[in-house]
Amino acid sequence: MRRPFAVLAAALLVGAFAVPASADENDGFTIKDPRITESSGLAASRQHPGIYWTHNDSDDGAYLYAVDSATGETVATITMTGVGEPRDVEAISIGPGNELWVGDIGDNLGGTWPYVWIYRLPEPEQLRDQTIKATQYVVKYSDGARDAESLVVHPKTGRVYIVDKKEEGGQLYEGPAELSPSGTNVFKPIAPVDNLQATDAALSPNGEKLVIRSYFGAYAYDWNGGDIKKTDRLRVPFLGQGESVTYTAAGTKLMYGAEGSRSSVEPQDAPEGGGGSGSKSPSGTGSSSSDGGDDSGGGNIKRGALIVAVACAVVFGVRRVFRKG
Repeated sequence: MRRPFAVLAAALLVGAFAVPASADENDGFTIKDPRITESSGLAASRQHPGIYWTHNDSDDGAYLYAVDSATGETVATITMTGVGEPRDVEAISIGPGNELWVGDIGDNLGGTWPYVWIYRLPEPEQLRDQTIKATQYVVKYSDGARDAESLVVHPKTGRVYIVDKKEEGGQLYEGPAELSPSGTNVFKPIAPVDNLQATDAALSPNGEKLVIRSYFGAYAYDWNGGDIKKTDRLRVPFLGQGESVTYTAAGTKLMYGAEGSRSSVEPQDAPEGGGGSGSKSPSGTGSSSSDGGDDSGGGNIKRGALIVAVACAVVFGVRRVFRKG
């Protein structure tokens, strides 16, 4: 079983973060394709309404799947060429010009790969099974190898960002303004993130909000040109091993997904400022928290952090017991 302790932690937090089915639960769907058992990334198509792109985690090959949210069925399978054998594909994002960006950035061995890969390819205008040539980019981090599962592409600038995955919170990494297919692309840390073990991220359609999810929940950040500022703890439906998040094309909803056969994708309202209809903050606070000073409006975030801390303590305690055994 993969990542057993992370799954246990998620189960411990059901009461804290699970919420009743929303009024828009009929917008959710189940991924029915038996080939998709480890859906680790999710991206809403802007070119094809109601279509979501996903992929398996590892040991699947260079495949992308277009899933119709109306039926849960796969309507197109893309085979990428021009790339090596994928190792640990963890994220997918859509950038300017309807280009698909795929993050082969996972490293479950704790950061042992000297480099990782990003693939870029055009989203097909016709949804059918086909082979598409992708561009492969070699990526390194300025401060050493690491595990990561979250990749976003800014919808206006096309710049690529990665959030690494750490138990104590991670960093937002910025890539070069333009990636080079012939050299090594060095990503540099530009801002800390509070999420414990971030498993996916999404930028709003207007590029003003960043959402980062983990096994335990999700936070929203004001983008501020990459100088991110945390604003809300978000409601996340408990679906099992939570692995993915994307904004809908309209920016009014966040769609959360998970790994597993016949996994579910469920909606929640997107935070204000993401370019949608201006729904209220899903945390119910609508306020931001700071790193210090006045705590007004930040109670929910701190209570959520306490819950996460307790769950992590339990999980890490169990992990130590297993290590001793």
